[in-house]
Amino acid sequence: MEIASELSAEPVPAGPLVVVTVAGDIDYTNSDEMAGEIWNVLARHAPAAIRVDLAEATFIDSTGLGALIAAYRAAADAGCAFTVAAPSPAFRRVLSITGLSDLFGVDEPPEPAEPQRTVER
Repeated sequence: MEIASELSAEPVPAGPLVVVTVAGDIDYTNSDEMAGEIWNVLARHAPAAIRVDLAEATFIDSTGLGALIAAYRAAADAGCAFTVAAPSPAFRRVLSITGLSDLFGVDEPPEPAEPQRTVER
């Protein structure tokens, strides 16, 4: 798993937004690392919001979900909004089944665009 965090230039009304990007597998071998990075972000930046970007994550197990829940609780205790963004369809299904998609503020995926039809004359 690779993890990085950075202050975002995206405006958040209450203050700074930090985006934590996770790539690869999130499992029992490294879920503490992910949670630790989020706790460090809270301590270093005191952000108004944290967004965990899962676009590059490939797998998550129950310890990874537990780490996200622990990070959510730490953010809530600090008065920081916490969202999860861009989960893969498989992650989205897990988050939906467990009820965590609502807790983490996961948006519904965009509807696929209808194919453009051309009319030949």
